[in-house]
Amino acid sequence: MSSVVVQPALQIARRQRWFWFGSAVFAAMVVFVGFSPTFYLKPLFAMPGELSALRIVHGTVFSAWIALFVAQTWLVATDRRDVHRTLGAFGAVLVAAMCVAGYRMAIDSGRRGFTPDPQHVSALSFMVVPLFDLGVCVLLVAASLLLRRRSAWHKRLMLLATLSLLPPALARIALQFPPTPPLPVAFGGTALVIVGAIALDSMANRRLHPAMVWGGLFALASLPGRIMIGGTQAWQQFAAWLIG
Repeated sequence: MSSVVVQPALQIARRQRWFWFGSAVFAAMVVFVGFSPTFYLKPLFAMPGELSALRIVHGTVFSAWIALFVAQTWLVATDRRDVHRTLGAFGAVLVAAMCVAGYRMAIDSGRRGFTPDPQHVSALSFMVVPLFDLGVCVLLVAASLLLRRRSAWHKRLMLLATLSLLPPALARIALQFPPTPPLPVAFGGTALVIVGAIALDSMANRRLHPAMVWGGLFALASLPGRIMIGGTQAWQQFAAWLIG
């Protein structure tokens, strides 16, 4: 009788492992499609302007994170947890590099007056978006690393951290189909992806895991929160000070 019960449980566990890998591949595809015209396949799209050294470093570092996340979920799915743990140390170093590159890129964009929607959002207000994307991701990764011995929490927080990086890619996908508004697509699309991941995980796990509750609420609340903060006078003054 026990073997009859154990077999379905093992099958469910295996399916859940491949769910994490599939989620990682999905995130990688969104990033690739979003940044293909301006980064990955820029020569094919004949986009004007050269990539600066900062943009190359920024794109390489964040691409490395996505690639690492795909590799880590594949290693768990194929039961290579020893290699997974070894690569985890590299992930911690990569997060530090992401902080530096992400901050520098946000400052550079602010100085260049970049905004994907100049009619509705100023460059100073838009600076809140990449900085909050980075902050939310880093906090979720930090929590995940602190809870790395609790695998159920670790993997869910790491997934939410990676999904929280999707707004820039989704905004660029929207920009490829004008007049689609980039920011609503970026935030609304990210929210739908996060909610979808929570729903699929809950169905597979047959319960709503606390990591998805707290991590998901944090990630979702940050989306409208950054827009509210970006429109305040206090943020405008702070952003102006950052780029000054």
